[in-house]
Amino acid sequence: MKYLHNVASLQLFPQKCAGCGACLEVCPHHVFSIEDKKAVILDKDRCMECGACAMNCPSGALWVDKGVGCAAALINSMITGGEPVCGCSEKSGADGCC
Repeated sequence: MKYLHNVASLQLFPQKCAGCGACLEVCPHHVFSIEDKKAVILDKDRCMECGACAMNCPSGALWVDKGVGCAAALINSMITGGEPVCGCSEKSGADGCC
């Protein structure tokens, strides 16, 4: 599943990466790979901004603004029974971005 193009907050700091592979294990959308003993982002647009990678990275090589974007919108809509609203319309001027 892909989300909006080029809007995910995910950031990787390769100089901090120890190549442990924790991000690969916890990412539900297979955003990462290991190349040359370091994590790389395969497809940033697949990131749902859940924050699992950053929370499980022992070297602090990942950052994501968790709880925003499509993942939060879908979870909140399931809880409230309403339509998914991710809040990015205020940033981009788009309507119903999820």
